[in-house]
Formats: sequence, C-alpha cells, structure tokens
Amino acid sequence: MARAIAVTGKGGAGKTTLAALLVRALVEAGHTPVLAVDADPNMNLNTALGLQVEETVGDVREDGLQQAEAMPGGMAKAEFLRLRVQQALVESKGFDLLAMGRPEGPGCYCFANTILRACVDEIGKRYRVIVIDCEAGLEHLSRRTAGDLDVLLMVSDPSIRSLDTARRVMDLAEELHTSVGRRLFALNRVANGLPEDLLAAARARGLPDPILIPEDDEIRRLDQAGRPLIEVRDDNPVLTAIRTLLADLML
Repeated sequence: MARAIAVTGKGGAGKTTLAALLVRALVEAGHTPVLAVDADPNMNLNTALGLQVEETVGDVREDGLQQAEAMPGGMAKAEFLRLRVQQALVESKGFDLLAMGRPEGPGCYCFANTILRACVDEIGKRYRVIVIDCEAGLEHLSRRTAGDLDVLLMVSDPSIRSLDTARRVMDLAEELHTSVGRRLFALNRVANGLPEDLLAAARARGLPDPILIPEDDEIRRLDQAGRPLIEVRDDNPVLTAIRTLLADLML
C-alpha cells in the first residue's frame, strides 16, 4: 500500500512549497512512483511542480455525468467516470499529479462523488507514496477521499494565527476519525532562530516540537517570477531540510 503524506496549514504558510519539494526529494531518493494530489481548491501545486492541469476531478464530476448520459450504450457511467479520472492525471518523470478541484458543485453529485472517491483510491494503489496538498479545512479528508494517513505534516509560519490553524487541523483530524500514523509540525520561513515566546505558544497548543524550515531568498524569487519551485538549486537550504525530514519519514 502507498504511504500517504498530507501537507496542510494556513493559506500562505508555505505548505504547497513544502509539498512540491517533498515530491522532488522523494523522486530523487528513488521512492517512486509518487502521486502528488492537489486537494486545495486554490490549485497551486501544479505551478510549483511546473505542470499544466487541463482537467480536475471536480471538472469530471461537473460534466462527466452529462457526457455519460449522452454517450451510446456499451459503457457504464461508473466506467466512464473512471476513464475520465485516469485521463485527468498529469504525468511527469517519477511522479504524476492529480488535481481535485472544487469539492462540490451546485447540484447533487452523490453518485458521481461515490465513484470518484473509489477512483482516486484505486489510482493511489499504483504508487509508492502519495503526497496530498490539503487546504486547512481538510475538505477532502472529511469526504474520505484521502483515506487514512501515514503522516500529517502541519505547516505554520512564525505567527500565532498560523499556530492556531495547525491546532485546529489536529482537532479536525481527530473529529473525522482519520487514522494518522505520525503528526509532524513544521515552522516555515524561520529567520535568525525561533523566538522562545513562539515556541512556548506552540507547546501551549499541544503541537509537536517543530521542524524548522529556514527563510529562503531563492524560493521567494522563484515564487515572485512564477517559476516552478522544484527548480531550486541542489543545495537549497529548504530542500536540504525536506531531505532530512524525508530520511526520517521513510525509515
């Protein structure tokens, strides 16, 4: 079974950056094939990975049933939707990307959602590792799309609001009865060490001891220029921190 790693946190905390670099580190370390799942409706993981998404799972749900109704006999609706989800996969060297898109549409999609969840779960079995870039509300986890998790990586920037979001993520995972093997907490964009008051605030919220991810000018420049973040140089300090984290995760 694939190892599932969900990366989540407050918008702007850098979770998509870390998810993209985690995909790169996994491929470099030979933990392939990797499935990257963009489960955030804002859809930024594809640009961080340097890929173009033509269709999302949400798109399949929106128009897939209408197309299924219009097609000639011989193919069941469920089979048609499975084929469409497979076609939505974006392939790359060592990893593929599946964008979930919007979790809901304006109509009733109970049948389509049931089939799509099964499709995504079935696709995931083909991979060694699944990296899921989640929104802070864990929308797709609440619908059991992602299933149980080997690792829940909560990403925060050095701010109290972001710490509060990380704590809510922990609480929500428990409320959803999602089985989580390990809960990890990464403090991103840390410059000149971690202030003691912020560390105390994290501990007061019951968060795990933080993994420190440094502030980095190269990533900032790539992001500002709209360049793929996985293009960072090989000795980039953030990528180095992700590799260290990965070595622990894959023991």
